[in-house]
Amino acid sequence: MIMFNESKQESNTPFNVRRLSRYFVGEVTGVDLSQPLDPSCVAALSNALAEHEVLVFPDQNLSREDLMRFGRYFGELTVHPFAENDEQVPELIVFDNQEGNPPVLTDHWHSDETYRECPPLGTMLYSKVVPEIGGDTCFSSMTAAYDLLSDRMQQFLSGLEAVHDFATFKYLFPNTDEGRRQLRSCEERFPPMNHPVVRVHPVTGKKALFVNPHYTRFIKDMEDRESRALLDTLFRATSVLEYQYRHHWKPNTVVFWDNRSVQHAAVHDYYPQRRFMERVTIKGDRPFSTEPAAKAEELRKFKVAQYDHNDERRSVRQFERDAETAQAS
Repeated sequence: MIMFNESKQESNTPFNVRRLSRYFVGEVTGVDLSQPLDPSCVAALSNALAEHEVLVFPDQNLSREDLMRFGRYFGELTVHPFAENDEQVPELIVFDNQEGNPPVLTDHWHSDETYRECPPLGTMLYSKVVPEIGGDTCFSSMTAAYDLLSDRMQQFLSGLEAVHDFATFKYLFPNTDEGRRQLRSCEERFPPMNHPVVRVHPVTGKKALFVNPHYTRFIKDMEDRESRALLDTLFRATSVLEYQYRHHWKPNTVVFWDNRSVQHAAVHDYYPQRRFMERVTIKGDRPFSTEPAAKAEELRKFKVAQYDHNDERRSVRQFERDAETAQAS
């Protein structure tokens, strides 16, 4: 269980972290991100990210080069295949939403790019122009969501895998020969990907729910009706108010979130006011579980029944019926 911490000086670092909500999120002060950081400071920030899941850095006057340098301290920057990338610097995503350019898609709960084999470690978003009203970003701790599931539900989820894909972005491809060619190319680059429903954080070892309505399609090997019901239940975990933090943006703020342990959604209540943000995304590793994967025969039964030797009605899987037929012959 994540414990509440008051504002504190991180050991051997020049910065303070103040907890902003019950289960997660820390505000970091005492560090200037426009200046190079020494390795010990970067290591401490990396540990703070793993602990707090979302870090908020107020009052940072950054160029795009500063933001990208800060991101590279934590890993390789990636290029989002479907976002509004800067033409000269594709690792930089520019969200300049204003009249004539409304925001799209980001108002759904999600973890970034889980259709990848290795989804991002984290994401940094920097505010340059913010609307007078609206434009908040909401976060939900999937570590807290998992921790507060019943023991029985945690046991049930153990070993389950879910299939993720980029179907949300298929509207970008027109129904033309060229559009279909481009879509096929993306489908080859990003085939459906299996990830554990409960992933283990590689730094803290804590478990977190890792399904989201934006990219998760179904539970691998589970009957469709059961899969939909289970995913709907897990998707609703983000709606628990105690697991949430709603960030109200001020100019010149960096928010750095851990894609391995939180989901986020942007609130589209400001259009046509202007909201101008810059973003970088940091490459991650493949999600893993410490539990063995569930077997297909444990997750699905066929709708065929027969009498057993005691004349009691029971469900029988296809392979069991085939084996009984073979023995009889």
